Amino acid sequence: MKSNNLDIIVPFRKKQVTLFFVSCLMSLWSFSQVKTEIDTSSIRIGEQISYKIKVETDSTNSVVFPEGQTFLPLELVEALKVDTTKQDSKIQLLREYKLTQFDSGSYYIPRQKVIVGDTPFFTDSLKVDVNTIEVDTTKQGLYDIKPIITVEKSPSKGWLYILLLLAIIALVAFLLYWFIWRKKPLTEEEEIAMLPPYERAKLAMSKLGEETYLERSDFKSFYSELTYIIRKFLDEKVYERSLESTTDELIARLQLLKDGNQFKFHKDTISNIETIFKRADLVKFAKSTPDVALAELDKQTISKELDAVKATLPEPSEEEKLLNQQYKEAQERKQKRKKIIITVAISLFLIIGTFIGFGAAYGFGYVKDKVLGHTSMELLEGEWVKSAYGFPPIYIETPQVLERQEVKLPEGTEGKVSTTIFNYLSPNDNFSIATQTTIIGQPQEQDADKQKAINLNSIIENNLKTWETQGVRNIVTQNEDFFTPNEAQGIKTYGTAEFPEEGQEDFYKAEYMLLSFTTEQVVQQITIVWKQNDTYAQDIVKRVVDSIELNPNVKQEEERE
Repeated sequence: MKSNNLDIIVPFRKKQVTLFFVSCLMSLWSFSQVKTEIDTSSIRIGEQISYKIKVETDSTNSVVFPEGQTFLPLELVEALKVDTTKQDSKIQLLREYKLTQFDSGSYYIPRQKVIVGDTPFFTDSLKVDVNTIEVDTTKQGLYDIKPIITVEKSPSKGWLYILLLLAIIALVAFLLYWFIWRKKPLTEEEEIAMLPPYERAKLAMSKLGEETYLERSDFKSFYSELTYIIRKFLDEKVYERSLESTTDELIARLQLLKDGNQFKFHKDTISNIETIFKRADLVKFAKSTPDVALAELDKQTISKELDAVKATLPEPSEEEKLLNQQYKEAQERKQKRKKIIITVAISLFLIIGTFIGFGAAYGFGYVKDKVLGHTSMELLEGEWVKSAYGFPPIYIETPQVLERQEVKLPEGTEGKVSTTIFNYLSPNDNFSIATQTTIIGQPQEQDADKQKAINLNSIIENNLKTWETQGVRNIVTQNEDFFTPNEAQGIKTYGTAEFPEEGQEDFYKAEYMLLSFTTEQVVQQITIVWKQNDTYAQDIVKRVVDSIELNPNVKQEEERE
């Protein structure tokens, strides 16, 4: 009996377990069905395919549809909003994608991953034929290729700074000319000082006659001016210490010069000068008050004796004239040298003052680099370019346009791997940036289930090994997750390394950043290398990284939803 009971129970339990698993599978199939369909499997170049993914699941499950360029080799044109239909406790989700291709041939839409709750589902790959468009050239008008159009750059503000600099230089030059180099009009005193001694003395006598000293009985001022005129003339032409000599000393010297036949003074000249000088001394020191008529007579006498002294003066020799000319030229050279020194001093003061002023405001290092020039600064402050590179495109803003590079693939990879590289390298190797898009293989219907996920960490490791084979040494590496502004996820690899100088045996220490992203069959990378301690390069890197977008339409779609 027991044996029979066991035989009955055991098969029952097996059947029960089998029914349990079958019921679970049926439940899963019932509540999480994923279907795909396309409106056509044959299109012409440039036409669009409507690719739909339908998901039927429990209303409590979340559903994540494919995003971005996961349909390669077909190009995603537009991803429509998710259409939701409720049926009791179930929901039916439908999302439509518009796909196209611009090269003829047979292509497979790769399997797409749809996540329902925590469970991933993979759709089947679908074959699509892209046909060429037949053109009857006998009916279709043909036209010449349009000429290349020169695109004008947006106006730069550099010319404004140049105009401002020229205006400042012109202003400084004008001020220096006006206050230093300009031949200024002479004042009356300067014009009088440039007259020969005799003409200057006669002009002073004329001006003395216009004064009102005698009318005001100011005999002291009158005689002081009168004696100064004759003393000044004698000091310049006869005896060079006439101004500081006393009356007796001056008369004695004049008599000595007459006796030595150096000056043939008239016998009354020295006597008349002595009489007037002694009368002047009495007026100035003894407060004597002569008659006005006598004062007028003394003025006339001094004027007459000026003529008499001038008549006794010898004509200057050629040697004296030459000495005077040389002295004049020496004075002019001295004045010119003085002006040059003042001009240079003012210019240096303005330059140093400007440097200190701007240095205090913007930093001395920045001002120095602005004046002397710095490659990284010029890149940072230049006109940046925002563009898309490769396919699927990498949208990025860079200081200069990246140029396409020829890529030679290793043997045996033709037809299996396609790579496009764009890069820029600054003239002195201070800064470089490159983008690389690699498409690995072509999906085939028969091996769609065998496709393997791309190991991004392995690719990054191979990148660094390639650097080592190219001579880069002491590579220090750190990895962390990275998200672009539009939330594309990747890996950020960064650190320092020593790069070889081109054509030299020396190395320079630099920092690097390698941003890597992957979708099915596609690897996208951005590589940036810059010299260490370059503050401007740090700002460039930040601006470049902040501008990276891989699927700019994805975020917009999410916002619309």
